Amino acid sequence: MNNALLQSVEAVEPNPNIPELHPGDTVRVHARIVEGNRERIQVFQGVVIRIRPGGGANANFTVRRIAAGGIGVERTFPLHSPRVEKVEVVRRAKVRRSKLYYLRDLKGKAARLKEQR
Repeated sequence: MNNALLQSVEAVEPNPNIPELHPGDTVRVHARIVEGNRERIQVFQGVVIRIRPGGGANANFTVRRIAAGGIGVERTFPLHSPRVEKVEVVRRAKVRRSKLYYLRDLKGKAARLKEQR
């Protein structure tokens, strides 16, 4: 029985509203938020700094943005979650590595990424 449960969890259908993402992409994530008995959609725009593709249902991606006061905010979204309404790719950047953790230490113009043409 345990094996059947694992197979059902691993056979999760990907969310059709999420396009192919790459590190360095600037994305606008529309996430469904539940507050009490109300639901609303919250938009989170930032740079994809990490994608964890493996693990089937455990696949996720992390988006980083600079909030008010210059404070960096990161949010991780599951790739297969029905709570993610849609993801729009605003721009693509040319990066040479898969995990962009070095952006955490950069500020302002230094944190810009070169746009892919």
